[in-house]
Amino acid sequence: MARRRLRGWNPPLENINALVASGGPRLLARARELVVTNGYAANACEAFAANLVGDGIKPSSLIEDAALRDRVQRLWLAWTDEADADGLTDFYGLQAMVAREMFVAGECFVRLRPRRAEDGLLVPVQLQLLQSEMLPFEKTETAGNGNRIRCGIEFDGIGRRVAYHFRRRHPGDSTDQGADIPETVRVPAADVLHIYRPIDAGQIRGLPHIAPAMVRLFLLDQYDDAELDRKKTAAMFAGFITKTAPEEPMMGEAEADLDGAAIASLEPGTMQVLLPGEDVKFSSPADVGGGYEAFQYRTLLAVSASLGLPYHLVTGDVRQANYSSLRAELVEFRRRIGQLQHGVIVHQLCRAVWQRWLETAVLSGALDADPAEVRPVQWIPPRWDWVDPLKDIQAQVLAMEAGITSRRKVVEATGYDVEEVDRENAADAARATGLGLRYRTSPGGTQGARATPATRAEPGDGAGNNTDGGADATDPATEQE
Repeated sequence: MARRRLRGWNPPLENINALVASGGPRLLARARELVVTNGYAANACEAFAANLVGDGIKPSSLIEDAALRDRVQRLWLAWTDEADADGLTDFYGLQAMVAREMFVAGECFVRLRPRRAEDGLLVPVQLQLLQSEMLPFEKTETAGNGNRIRCGIEFDGIGRRVAYHFRRRHPGDSTDQGADIPETVRVPAADVLHIYRPIDAGQIRGLPHIAPAMVRLFLLDQYDDAELDRKKTAAMFAGFITKTAPEEPMMGEAEADLDGAAIASLEPGTMQVLLPGEDVKFSSPADVGGGYEAFQYRTLLAVSASLGLPYHLVTGDVRQANYSSLRAELVEFRRRIGQLQHGVIVHQLCRAVWQRWLETAVLSGALDADPAEVRPVQWIPPRWDWVDPLKDIQAQVLAMEAGITSRRKVVEATGYDVEEVDRENAADAARATGLGLRYRTSPGGTQGARATPATRAEPGDGAGNNTDGGADATDPATEQE
């Protein structure tokens, strides 16, 4: 490592907290501008949020008492519409906003705001989202009580988070003007959720997910803009006329402008006769070149790898994709997303909100139960759309028949609660029976390409063996009709 080839490679041995503290504000400003102005970055941000939370990571209560479980689930569903302190979306919309902030800023803060009984909420608690800029990176000092404050986060003597020192106003919002007040306010850590992906041990602030791809995206955007401007110039057909006798006007020549330059128009079907010594030269700007497409592909491929997103999700380009390549990259991508879903969104956001919501619901009288009794819950991420639905469903059916997995796991993989699905199936079957309706398949019955008749015909039996003279009931063609 000390030889000639690597002698100039001397990176500083700095902790990630020191790097984020020194370059955090600039990195954050660049990331936000890039996601707003760069099409690839904006598309990648939406793809990241859509795959991470989709239409919401939803709870499925594990309470054994069916009646109590149903009350808890119904109360939660009703409260999700009131969860946003700003009233702009529901709890699952807040999850999507948190996912976008993780992509852009690497972190997001959620403040649990208790409300008064007269506010009219089903459960008197709401969630307020705070951007990363609200917690100053430069606030590193010793508090009056002897605790250490690092990048706006206050730690006690054994390293536990005890408070966050938030700004009262966003530093970049010039529309928020008011009376002079202290710059920061101390908020207890019990009322704040810090959502970020810890990359290194001891990391205290988040790193933007887009950070590894920022340089390439910025330079590629400048290159594309220059190429676009060059093509615009190339589309401007222009000719330059050289005359030995400038005082003699040409056909179609207009009067000279203030700078003394005259312009001659070119009309369709015109045959211009030039005088001896006159010459016409046309502009021929350089073309993009044959390597443009290959260069763009390789650069965007590197950008996609830096973001950890499939190439087609970043660019929307599926020309060079096929079934096998799409499935291979989606399997790996879903592993990464599943890691973020359970290790970050569920662990840091969903579980903490569920616990505070239950405690508040019991204390306010909205729910009559023991908080410890109703706390067990599992969180169901949004379903993954199948690349080949028929093969995937057949594989799941075979796995259930072999006892490799349970029906609950298969249903939850679709993003639904198995008990809710069972109730709907039972209600559908009862309604169909009450109305005298009969369908080819019933809820829970085998259907699709693997459907088989209830009785198998003996060899040699045909339609003539039926007592009613009709078609054989086991004939697939007749069944299809």
